[in-house]
Amino acid sequence: MRILVINAGSSSLKYQLFDMTNESVLASGRVERIGMDSSIVTHEPTDKPEVKDVSEILDHVTAVKRVIDLLVHPEHGVIRSMDEIDAVGHRVVHGGETFKESVLVDQDVKLEIRNLFDLAPLHNPAHMMGINAVDTNLPEVPQAVVFDTAFHQSMPPVAYLYPIPMVLYRRHKIRRYGFHGTSHNYVSQQAAELLGKPLEELKMVTCHIGNGASCTAIMGGKSVDTSMGLTPLEGLMMGTRSGDLDPAIVPFTMNKEDLTLSEVNSMLNKHSGLMAISGISSDMREIVDSMEEGDRNAKLAFDMYTYRVRKYIGSYVAAMDGLDVLVFTAGVGENSVQLRDAVCSGLSYFGVKLDPELNKQRSKQARIISAPDSRTKVMVVPTNEELIIARDTYRLVLEQEKQENYEI
Repeated sequence: MRILVINAGSSSLKYQLFDMTNESVLASGRVERIGMDSSIVTHEPTDKPEVKDVSEILDHVTAVKRVIDLLVHPEHGVIRSMDEIDAVGHRVVHGGETFKESVLVDQDVKLEIRNLFDLAPLHNPAHMMGINAVDTNLPEVPQAVVFDTAFHQSMPPVAYLYPIPMVLYRRHKIRRYGFHGTSHNYVSQQAAELLGKPLEELKMVTCHIGNGASCTAIMGGKSVDTSMGLTPLEGLMMGTRSGDLDPAIVPFTMNKEDLTLSEVNSMLNKHSGLMAISGISSDMREIVDSMEEGDRNAKLAFDMYTYRVRKYIGSYVAAMDGLDVLVFTAGVGENSVQLRDAVCSGLSYFGVKLDPELNKQRSKQARIISAPDSRTKVMVVPTNEELIIARDTYRLVLEQEKQENYEI
């Protein structure tokens, strides 16, 4: 079975085509600047040269059509016809309380995703455009949706409720949802496999550290707490997001600076975090380079960032009453030697001890970077959210086929 995985943004679309017989990637790519006459398409077929061009792509329907054309292209393609695409899996950021697991797309699912637009106004509408675009181009192909929030639906009320009037939860479902769930789910499975221990027996903190960042406490294979909340703004300090702050800062700043709600929302999401403190960049690589050259603001930004990661890890150790495994993943978590060292150097009380040489090694494989005598195992596990989406889509399609055969 071949499954096309799509991650649709408001002006972009990323894709991977999987052959599920061996879970190999046949091709991947992205369409950028959708809605413009200078859209950029990058197509990367496995074992073939990359294809890149600029053309007019005004909507997601055209973008998906362009992707299909490239996949079946006589020279650049990897399949003979679109009939070889057996299913399509989509990433959807917010599933609210409705979706506790991945589901096949039908009209009820579409309606509920639309009902959740208020909770993810920047993401869910774009995901819906991707779903509708596939409907237009591949109307007979089953589609599945995999939600970033679903993995965190196992959190208990003590973790997901906010100490505000309960009427706000009952009326508007204001609560902690968490994000990056597909990534946290995948790396926790990989970590247990690498250790050769059942996931159900482990207490684990997974740190998805990219431009957006979150930590999750995983006990018995289930998320019991996570740092992002109602939106991805809560939690860790990030590239351009503030993370946790005193909520009174919002009205205070609006009053003092005469800001609108939209302006202060933009400030906290797009002009805070590493960018705000360093004054240089939201990119951790540039922060580290400037810090090593003696830039004090870059050093302060780095120290604040890693301090807050350590605080969350410590709180989750307390919540779980122990820690067996600490996992770093995503762009910064997988690649920043300095970040991992700074975070772990403040966790010796929890039995965390890095091996400096193992920490410096570069690899695309999951690996242990803690010292042999470290009571807590520390790992770097490259994330693969697309593979989880493909696996869930594959499972759901097979289950549907079995059900249909049973009914016949």
